[in-house]
Amino acid sequence: MDNYAYIIASLPVLHQEGTRPEHFVAEELIEEIRGQLSRADAAVLDLLLEGYDSDKLDAGFYRDALAGRGRFVRDWLRDLVDGYDADASADFYRRALAHGNRFIREWFRFDLDLRNATVAFLNDALGRPDGQDLVLLAEREAEEFPEEEAVQQVLNRADLLQRERGLDDLRWQKVDELTAMDVFDLELILGFVAKLQIIDRWLKLDPESGRELFRKLVEDIRSTYDNKKQNITI
Repeated sequence: MDNYAYIIASLPVLHQEGTRPEHFVAEELIEEIRGQLSRADAAVLDLLLEGYDSDKLDAGFYRDALAGRGRFVRDWLRDLVDGYDADASADFYRRALAHGNRFIREWFRFDLDLRNATVAFLNDALGRPDGQDLVLLAEREAEEFPEEEAVQQVLNRADLLQRERGLDDLRWQKVDELTAMDVFDLELILGFVAKLQIIDRWLKLDPESGRELFRKLVEDIRSTYDNKKQNITI
């Protein structure tokens, strides 16, 4: 059986040498975590990471778009949505939303709604047909998207970089919501990895924002560990 409390206690961010952003390498930290998980739990972690493989809204995209390398930002955005494989994404989301792990189901339900809202916004902004490239799962009943108003406010920001930071702030908040009641379990570790993905991108895109998020992660993990360790025995 995995000792999740031990895994979290061993995270470098809980120790002095691991609290400096320049020492942060997301891939190495994720591999360290994977090495302490059972085969079944590692497979769940890999599914979470698979959800990031096709993300075109990466640091390189935004650096190039904002620098205007050869094209206007509008053309970059058009390339983004035109290159989106909705069918492949639908297959992934079907697997994720039917998964046995609660965090995986709820996280990718939120992620799907967020991505659809973003694609719909870009369709409207770029004059593309309504509904184009949305991932609509026939087996999924219409559900309320609680964060819809907040997402629309972020998407309407004029600054592209601030827009993406706002979306990542909403992702961070969702992780906190989904793991609020977890006490040293796999879900807490998955939430930690989801935050690592956000930090890794911002350290590459805007180092100051990345450092800010890194410090926040250190505070979050330390607070979580201090508040919950009394409920378990390592």
